[in-house]
Amino acid sequence: MVSSADALRQDRRLGAGVPCRRDVFRLPALGASVADARGRVRARLLEWDLDAELRDDAGLVVTELFTNAVRHTRSEKITCVLQDAGRVIRLEVTDQGHGSGVPMPCDAQDDEEGGRGLLLVSLLSVAWGSDPAETGAGRMVWAELAAHRGPRALPDH
Repeated sequence: MVSSADALRQDRRLGAGVPCRRDVFRLPALGASVADARGRVRARLLEWDLDAELRDDAGLVVTELFTNAVRHTRSEKITCVLQDAGRVIRLEVTDQGHGSGVPMPCDAQDDEEGGRGLLLVSLLSVAWGSDPAETGAGRMVWAELAAHRGPRALPDH
């Protein structure tokens, strides 16, 4: 349950009153699905006329969040939500649960292969966090990225 103050803060961040574009998709919780999720997010942001830098950043963020859901939970499916609300793009990745606690960036050593994903998410996002899934089982990890609009094509005269 979100408090009304939290909902108001979220509405302000998401640009309440701005028509919202949204895409929801579910994929199997497999490593092979990570590329599908990244491709879907990048393609949708291109359709929505968002710039290449944002598409790259969002692709990296969804890759990290989806990979974490595959590695750290025993989910069968992972749900992704992509939302364009004007000033920010919100990515949500929801697993089916059975994970080990709240996602936190870790302090990876120089010689460690992994452990930097959430640090990258925090650097690319204006805000990120996690909440229990609405279904009661699982966790939704979200990130909000500043929206940049692609250059508009000039009409031919």
